[in-house]
Amino acid sequence: MQHPFESIKKNRKKVFISLLVTTLLIMFIMNFIAIPLTTEAAPQGIVSFELAGSVSTSQEILDSWDTNAQMHAAYSLGLDYLFLLLYSSAIALACVWTGEILRDNHWPLSSLAIPLAWSLWVAAFLDIVENISLSIILFGTNQVPWPEIARVSALIKFAFVFLGLVYAFFGLVAYLTRRFT
Repeated sequence: MQHPFESIKKNRKKVFISLLVTTLLIMFIMNFIAIPLTTEAAPQGIVSFELAGSVSTSQEILDSWDTNAQMHAAYSLGLDYLFLLLYSSAIALACVWTGEILRDNHWPLSSLAIPLAWSLWVAAFLDIVENISLSIILFGTNQVPWPEIARVSALIKFAFVFLGLVYAFFGLVAYLTRRFT
């Protein structure tokens, strides 16, 4: 199976840097927006809400947020739709690039590149499911199964993102090893 990012060769570095810089910029903005979301009930802010997993925990978090904080949460969820496109594409492209670097250098694990790149787009889809679930909770329907769906979606999303980042870091090590030896 192929991935669309395999066709990006000529301008890969420029595309990747553009995705990475934009991802980091949006992440910075989202972290700033999320400042009012950190409370005793939500020590990790919006991430605590994503991982609540139950109606009671979700409600506890909602109760700890005043109207202003809830508006910040809603804005953060909306901006996350742009962010999920950026981070998933940046990491997916890094995975495809890593696979080629590993193959060219005869390093192991090059065959993981394409499945991992696709898994990042699955992570983006799960992020959408999570955002919809959290929006339903935030706007007044905090009941089963929404907190559970948000939590499961978030956990799988975080796992795919983590694996993609580890793989991309492995690719960076391979690239630097080749370049400086």
